[in-house]
Amino acid sequence: MVYISIDFLPLFLYNPAILRLGKKEEEDKMAERALAARSQSAVIPEELPTRLRLLREAFLKTLSPHTRLAYSRDIEDFASFLKEEDSTEAVLKMIRGGQGEANSLALSYKANLLERGLSPSTVNRRLAALRSTVRLARTGGLVAWELEIRGEKSRPYRDTRGCGRDGFRRMLEAVSGSGKPREVRDRAILRLLYDLALRRGEVARLNKEDVDLEGKTLMVLGKGRREPEKLTLPDETVRAIEDWIQVRGNDAGPLFRNFDHAGKKSEDGRLTEDGIYRVVVALGKRAGVRAKPHSLRHSAITTALELTGGNLVSVRDYSRHSDFNVIKFYDDRRGDRGGEVARLVAASASL
Repeated sequence: MVYISIDFLPLFLYNPAILRLGKKEEEDKMAERALAARSQSAVIPEELPTRLRLLREAFLKTLSPHTRLAYSRDIEDFASFLKEEDSTEAVLKMIRGGQGEANSLALSYKANLLERGLSPSTVNRRLAALRSTVRLARTGGLVAWELEIRGEKSRPYRDTRGCGRDGFRRMLEAVSGSGKPREVRDRAILRLLYDLALRRGEVARLNKEDVDLEGKTLMVLGKGRREPEKLTLPDETVRAIEDWIQVRGNDAGPLFRNFDHAGKKSEDGRLTEDGIYRVVVALGKRAGVRAKPHSLRHSAITTALELTGGNLVSVRDYSRHSDFNVIKFYDDRRGDRGGEVARLVAASASL
């Protein structure tokens, strides 16, 4: 170990030759870092649109079909706000002006979303799409910053009870006892939405080949998943699907087809997510029930908690939620515990 005399220390610290050497080394390091940063981030302006387009195309390929569609719609909405026909041009317009201008544009867009009366969850999803797009540009070395606009405070799953078992039964009765092809199809759709708590996108993506009636199973490509998972079909659901396939035929292709000749159709005649939404809303009106596809899923999960005595693990497997806290929220909401406490407090102070 080398000891430096205290008397010598000032000379050591303030020796001009040593200071110049240290300063030069530091300057050299700073120059190297700046050169490396420029080489990594320098993008010729003419190349920027192509680079960004390729980045976005690669990014979209990593997403599930459902997420890809939702993301694309959200960015297209932003493009519409900027009066740009091409979504990539809209993103370019945002990032070219730097972080300050991008934040200003995003803030104006957020204000526009709120003025349109969109829900906080929709506002937050669209802002998240913008943030992920800028983050993608940052990953690709096109920018060195991120958006700083925050979303709105939102409480998800405000109403988890849906239309309830009685409401579902009334909807089922509205299409029971009829041999009309459309009603046979709709009955099978209702059964899948409620019995298995499927999302409408999961139902829309089903093909005839996904159904194994003999084995009573169904292959479902879940939300955010890349591979389908095998689900067990209850007897009631099997019978409804059997009835529909007898009408539909055994040929391969979309399990549910569109009967609406006037509506917008997919290339393969598949009943789309929007089509399923319209089917459920219309059936709800016929039955005197306010219903949407996801409210049937809410009803099914709430019913599952009631029938299993609040078995959160089993119901999470049934609903296929990735976040266990979502099921806990369902369980809290079904009991109206806050209301029970309010009644106890009021009774304790009654005259």
